[in-house]
Amino acid sequence: MLVYILLGAVLLILLWLLVTYNSLVVLRNRVREAWSQIDVQLKRRSSLIPNLIETVKGYVKHEKGVLVEVTKARTALMGAKNPHEAAAADNVLTGALKSLFAVAESYPQLKASENFKKLQDELSDTETKVAASRQFYNTNVLDLNNSLETIPSAWVGQAFSFKKEEFFKTTEKEKADIEVKF
Repeated sequence: MLVYILLGAVLLILLWLLVTYNSLVVLRNRVREAWSQIDVQLKRRSSLIPNLIETVKGYVKHEKGVLVEVTKARTALMGAKNPHEAAAADNVLTGALKSLFAVAESYPQLKASENFKKLQDELSDTETKVAASRQFYNTNVLDLNNSLETIPSAWVGQAFSFKKEEFFKTTEKEKADIEVKF
């Protein structure tokens, strides 16, 4: 009888281990899928930027610094290798785009351009999708990190080398108002 009780206890522990491991795998995969959604939106935005720069170039010839900043930020974003690098590059690009649109405010012909309006609307739509994707990613990171920090699933995570993920954060620079000087 004692053998059956011990065998049952071992079986329950193994079953719990299996269920906990599988739930951690699901959470990790949700984080990866959420990151993929951010990546898709960031690439979409990056592909719109060359068209925006070409549209703006003809109007703002003496504002070359802003265009160079946007181009550098886009290149950094496209070269990002992980969510942390992409978040940093995205923050720089967002700031550069804010500066570009602030400069564009002083060019009425540019603001009236149909191409510029269309690109501005597409970028605005993409920004909304990026924000939603960031929120989805951070929710999934929270779920995974909570599981990796609470006992008993933390023991399983540690035993199988699961790692906590970083949140997609906004920098203080991105939160600040853009200052434009003419």
